[in-house]
Amino acid sequence: MSTTVPASGRVLVVEDDRQLSAMLAELLGDAGYGVDVAGDGQRGLHLGLTRTYDVLLLDRGLPAIDGLDVLGRLRAQGVTTPALVLSALSNPVDRVEGLDAGAEDYLGKPFDVDELLARLRALRRRAGAVVGGTEQVRFGGGAFDVAARRVRFDDGRAPVDLSDREAALVELLARHPHQVFGRDAVRDRVFPEATDDGVVDTYVHYLRRKLGRRAVTTVRGVGYRWGEP
Repeated sequence: MSTTVPASGRVLVVEDDRQLSAMLAELLGDAGYGVDVAGDGQRGLHLGLTRTYDVLLLDRGLPAIDGLDVLGRLRAQGVTTPALVLSALSNPVDRVEGLDAGAEDYLGKPFDVDELLARLRALRRRAGAVVGGTEQVRFGGGAFDVAARRVRFDDGRAPVDLSDREAALVELLARHPHQVFGRDAVRDRVFPEATDDGVVDTYVHYLRRKLGRRAVTTVRGVGYRWGEP
């Protein structure tokens, strides 16, 4: 799977209004984002579980599965990607309900385009620092340069370049350093074309060989989490 990341990151738009979703895709694309669009909650849930995004943009009143239900199911599966709910249901009670469901932000329709883009930028700043125009996911002792697929260390060690798949695995783990990912979850989100969980163990081995044995921690009987490269 390619891990080429646009300058502004990748967004999943879950919106059943085709005209609005097309407008959002064009708007976000012009702003430098890579965009996937889902027209119903079921498709949105599938994409959210099997692909890695920087921000989720969710409507509430979706076919198949309600937007807040989609978000709840993603959170239950360990997906911590920042989410912005974009909904015509925008009174204070609705906003509180959305935030309590796991959203980081909530914007009512109709919305101001500049405000939407500013809120997305704010969500991305919380998730990972942008340094010199290049996104860097910081961790104790260094940073992962997303676009360059390179791990840099604060202690003077030489930077380490990663393959596409190694970089995808580092991005998943380093963005959520306290979260434990089971093999199935890693395979679904980083190696969706794989049919054997063994590919996860193989790439964990590759990362440990390149970054050090403590780069990925094994949580016995559960899975893997980010360690101390």
